[in-house]
Amino acid sequence: MTEEGHIEYLRPEVALVIFDFDGVVADSEMISLGTLQASLCDLGIDMSLEALQARFLGTSVRTIATFLEDNGRGDSFEAFRRDWEARLFTQFRSALRPMSGIESLLDDLDDAGIAYCIASSSSFERLGVALSAIGLEQRFNHVFSAELVSRGKPAPDLFLHAAEKLATRPEECVVIEDSPVGIAAAEAAGMRAIGFLGGDHLARPMLHNAHAELLKTKGASCVVRSHTQIRLTRRQLGRASRPR
Repeated sequence: MTEEGHIEYLRPEVALVIFDFDGVVADSEMISLGTLQASLCDLGIDMSLEALQARFLGTSVRTIATFLEDNGRGDSFEAFRRDWEARLFTQFRSALRPMSGIESLLDDLDDAGIAYCIASSSSFERLGVALSAIGLEQRFNHVFSAELVSRGKPAPDLFLHAAEKLATRPEECVVIEDSPVGIAAAEAAGMRAIGFLGGDHLARPMLHNAHAELLKTKGASCVVRSHTQIRLTRRQLGRASRPR
């Protein structure tokens, strides 16, 4: 069957593809982790990149605020956030790149008449800076931030909000995520999930393989290394469970 045929095969079932942003649309996680590490170090909190990834991958800035409060630095959060975002946005504007294959996948979805959006733990400001930096701001007409909901990932609220705004039932949605909390959120929302492993933060073989297994345990229907593989795995996606 042709690649177009794979898309047509899913068309009666999938009405909306929901993309996480960091580590899925943009290869941003290493920039994010590196600048986060530097800003935490300025507060006297030393953490390895591996520890930061394990604790914060896929979560919102509210999780970091709670972490600082638990470590006696709660009163420093606003200054910390300003410092981190200044570093992060500077790096985004100079070094951020789109994930390989993302534009071709968006073209395929456009050709198939399948809607898509971003639903990210990042703030609207961060998403705006990043989308502009990678030149994809015109490709995404619908962008949803965790700022819109009271509970971030792994709660299903953000994905359910996106589906509701785009008049789509959860069982008609597919989520593409790189983080365990994002996969768990999709599972909780009753949506099928593809685990994405194409970011630089998952490049090391040992970490890559362990992360793939972790995403599967959280509910990923399949895992892929590149957006170009998604057409090849679409027939393998299982039915989603109903929202809990």
